[in-house]
Amino acid sequence: MLIPLWVAATGTAALFQTWRTALQQRLRGQLSLNAAAVVRYLYGVPVGLVILALYWLATDGTLGTPGVTYLLLVALAGLLQIFGTNLLISSFGPRGFAVGTAYSKTEAIQASLIAVILLGEALSPLAWKGIIISAAGVMYLSLAGRGLTAGEVLRATVQPAALRGMGAGFCFAMTAICARAAYPGLPASDPILKALFTVVLMNAMQTLMQGGWLFVKERQAVFSVFRTWRSSAQVGALSACGSACWFIGFALAPVALVRAVGQVEILFTLAFSRFFLGERMKGSDVLGALLVVSGVVLVLLGSL
Repeated sequence: MLIPLWVAATGTAALFQTWRTALQQRLRGQLSLNAAAVVRYLYGVPVGLVILALYWLATDGTLGTPGVTYLLLVALAGLLQIFGTNLLISSFGPRGFAVGTAYSKTEAIQASLIAVILLGEALSPLAWKGIIISAAGVMYLSLAGRGLTAGEVLRATVQPAALRGMGAGFCFAMTAICARAAYPGLPASDPILKALFTVVLMNAMQTLMQGGWLFVKERQAVFSVFRTWRSSAQVGALSACGSACWFIGFALAPVALVRAVGQVEILFTLAFSRFFLGERMKGSDVLGALLVVSGVVLVLLGSL
């Protein structure tokens, strides 16, 4: 049996995202928070345009004139992604890194609940179980080895790190919801063409939004964005490829399922740490990975 296209796209998106994050570590210390975010969009737009053009030529598809609602939803999706990234990074602190990261991983559950309410998406009981189990596995992996007891994690729920982490998860979930809701406002019969066009447009809007902020508030950082073009271009290219795959997933399947399956990203992170950085896996890593895999399998079975 062939793997559904949305599953392949989602898995590939998670891989690209892991790869981008690894490369982006090279930019730490060279760029500010806002500058590091801008390179994802600025250098991602040309790559996104190439992907869009190649697909468009290969399929000879057609696109109509975007509606006002479509444009507003795409702009909102881009703005929410910027807010989510800043909230997540601001949650990192001496004691907040693990908690902020863990609570941001509630994104899959938040996206599922919001999609049911706003988009009317229906999921099977088995898929819901899989979403909860995979989210629990991701949170466990984020907290494992951090020296936090279950009681401390619960008490941390009302602390700034957790609140910002959950806020980041909400913003990322709403980014996916807005993108999915925007698609009907773009006249086109090919959902993949819609997805690729939407990614390019959103990245261009994000470049203007956060790039404009950077120009006004951190003008010196603008030069750094271009000075680090070799590393930044790689980050932008991987970001564009990852976003294209995410948005294809959103176009072909319910947001909740895409976000749930996308949690395999943390498995790629573990594999990268093990085989490229030479870090040893702990028993807690194996247990968390098994939870994630079990949850994703249940989601896939529940979607059949």
